[in-house]
Amino acid sequence: MPDYKYTAIDKGGNQTSGTVDAANDEQARSKLMARGLMVTTLNANAGAPKSASSAASAPASAPRSGLFGAKVSSDDVTLMTRQLATLIIAGLPLLRALELITKQERNPAFARVLANVADSVSQGNNLSEALQAHPKVFDRLFVNMVRAGEAGGVLDKVLDRLAKFREKAARIQKKVKSAMVYPGVVMSVAIVIVYILMVKVVPSFQKLLDGQKTQMPPLTQFVVGISKALTVYWWATPVIIVGIVVGLKQVLSSEKGKEVFDKIILKVPKVGAFVTVVTVSRFARTFGTLMASGVPILQAITITRDTLDNAVIAKALEKVHDRVRDGEALSVPLEQSKLFPQMVTSMIQVGEETGQLPEMLNRVADIYDEDVDNAVTALTSIIEPILIVFLAVVVGTIVLAMFLPLIALITKMTGG
Repeated sequence: MPDYKYTAIDKGGNQTSGTVDAANDEQARSKLMARGLMVTTLNANAGAPKSASSAASAPASAPRSGLFGAKVSSDDVTLMTRQLATLIIAGLPLLRALELITKQERNPAFARVLANVADSVSQGNNLSEALQAHPKVFDRLFVNMVRAGEAGGVLDKVLDRLAKFREKAARIQKKVKSAMVYPGVVMSVAIVIVYILMVKVVPSFQKLLDGQKTQMPPLTQFVVGISKALTVYWWATPVIIVGIVVGLKQVLSSEKGKEVFDKIILKVPKVGAFVTVVTVSRFARTFGTLMASGVPILQAITITRDTLDNAVIAKALEKVHDRVRDGEALSVPLEQSKLFPQMVTSMIQVGEETGQLPEMLNRVADIYDEDVDNAVTALTSIIEPILIVFLAVVVGTIVLAMFLPLIALITKMTGG
């Protein structure tokens, strides 16, 4: 039997890894599930031959999640979840509902994934097991909520809750993206205008000034120097831009670099408040949805942590996880982290005391979803004047640098 390397989450919400002997992927997953482990990754050891039974167990038309995952959008998955929830609530058997959704799916890549899921369910596997075979399409949050719904016999309700969660998350994401469109367009136009001024307009003024043999002021010399560099060493501009982009990606890809960057972002006026509102909204919505679906609290904290983009808040949740595991109430470490607003920790404390933590978390998420609109408005209201002032200063400096020697020349000619 070949060895399979795995990473998984145990019942305590801790990540573990190791190897397991199995004839094929399905047997490996079954063995690990029997140990109470939730598999996150599973790979055959390099050089370990796949058994014939393993090869035979996979249908010829079954897609590999790594091949098709990148071609399936989040909107595709959200629509499928809504359709599946509606069909099951209407009373259709799970397999029949999957077959209907597969037939009407217009994305060929996603249709093949759904066909593979339906085939796996027809062979007697649970829906969560079938979905778990495509980790790039169905994330851990999705799989765990489905598994909790199956265990509690409320798959229809969990799918409906999951669909609502994804729909609300998509709306928040679109609001954030739309907030960044205007500043991005203005900055791009500003860069293009400044570049044209420096490589077209400034050299023309320079030729005029050279013909008059006029001594250029320091500001003019500085601007002309930059213009010459951009004109003569034009190839350096794309090299520098690529270098900055690659360097920034390298920094953000490292755990320490991402944490430092996110810590700085949280301290930037308005921007930090915006990031906090969006992150708290996502935290409350994700955590509350997982808890309401029956996912254990430690496992829910781990999954929620992995869905957050801000490394500082995600790291704080690691400490929260450990302290909750040791018996502390959730609200205590959250409040002591100083990253979550007082209102949030107070509502969570009330939820713990009344036994209504999932409901309270979702109420927090509803409040902060509304605050996202205000945060977007506040952020754009401050970015707009900053960009206008920045553009005015840059262009004004270039114009002033060109006209200073002309003014001096006119004054000299008029004897002023």
